[in-house]
Amino acid sequence: MFTRLRIRFALALLAMALAVGTACAGFLWSLDAVTRLRFAAPWLLYGLPLCGLAVAWLYRRFGARAEGGNNLILDEIHEPGGGVPLAMAPLVLIGTVATHLFGGSAGREGTAVQLGGSLAHGLVDRLGLTGKARRLLLMGGVAAGFGAVFGTPLAGAVFAIEVLALGGLDLAALVPCLVAALAGDFACRLWGIHHTPILMSACRRPTLPALPCC
Repeated sequence: MFTRLRIRFALALLAMALAVGTACAGFLWSLDAVTRLRFAAPWLLYGLPLCGLAVAWLYRRFGARAEGGNNLILDEIHEPGGGVPLAMAPLVLIGTVATHLFGGSAGREGTAVQLGGSLAHGLVDRLGLTGKARRLLLMGGVAAGFGAVFGTPLAGAVFAIEVLALGGLDLAALVPCLVAALAGDFACRLWGIHHTPILMSACRRPTLPALPCC
């Protein structure tokens, strides 16, 4: 019975991570498309105020508690019960892509966490998971989202077990989070999404002039 539960959890974790990776692939593709469009049509910047109003209306109309963002997911991991609306995933995706289209500033970190956390919570509710399994699957969702969006599965796993543990390291969650992050990144790359490499050797510190001796 115990082994069956572990197999069920492992399959749920992989299915969730692959779904999150696919969602992140769609997000990154859309982000690249709207960024190229914005550079081709600089006048879109004038529509930024209207974009902000439209996104705010969407959250008020369809978001329920989704406007709680990352904090809502953290609260659900630490103290389950409030729930994370599945609408958070499409809303944060639409909001971030629209913001970039009209020249606004929006990072990918929040989108990664909310995509992963929202989709993971939807699966948690459907499977009726409780206790530790519920918490691990939510953490795995965050790890998968972070790892897929940035192409850094190891960093995604560490991010999930460190940030979500309020300053500590939940080592028991390391393996599930790492598996989820790797699966999410794999799914994202499988869709042909390539991340921009950062070469540390190209980052040189500026040479400062020597101070005159007194």
